[in-house]
Amino acid sequence: MALTEQFTPSEDIHPIDMVETLAEHHDWEFDRITDDQIAMAVEAQWRTYSITLAWSAYDETLRLICTFEMEPPEGRIPAVYELLNELNDQCWAGSFTWWAEQKMMVYRYGLILAGDQVAGPEQVDTMIRAAVMSCERYYPAFQLVTWAERTPAEAMAVAIGEAYGRA
Repeated sequence: MALTEQFTPSEDIHPIDMVETLAEHHDWEFDRITDDQIAMAVEAQWRTYSITLAWSAYDETLRLICTFEMEPPEGRIPAVYELLNELNDQCWAGSFTWWAEQKMMVYRYGLILAGDQVAGPEQVDTMIRAAVMSCERYYPAFQLVTWAERTPAEAMAVAIGEAYGRA
């Protein structure tokens, strides 16, 4: 069944209601924290990512935060920041940041829906999948810089090298 078949066209659909339906559709674990916020766990190849989506009616923005734990040694923090600068140049939608206090790598994106715009289910699904795909793409680079003591340039070469064809 297509995602759009689960929704009737209406301006009354709350964005977080839509996200909850998507989470159910994909069998993702989720917790509806408040009317305007949902947290879920999305399993991928490298790890399970924690994703939170929150709706702000004030600025009409659907915010996505995708996190994973990371505890780089203190001496590798400058290289992590250098890597962040390099890979954020590659990210067209969204960006990464390091939350040192929480020991979390964070990918975040905001979908502005000003003027009473409504996001469709495919758009929200793509937004979530793009976040996971970005985290999956750069996860090896974070690991190489953090634990293998590779330079950010070496780590980026691994991250941007995509496989072609079939095995």
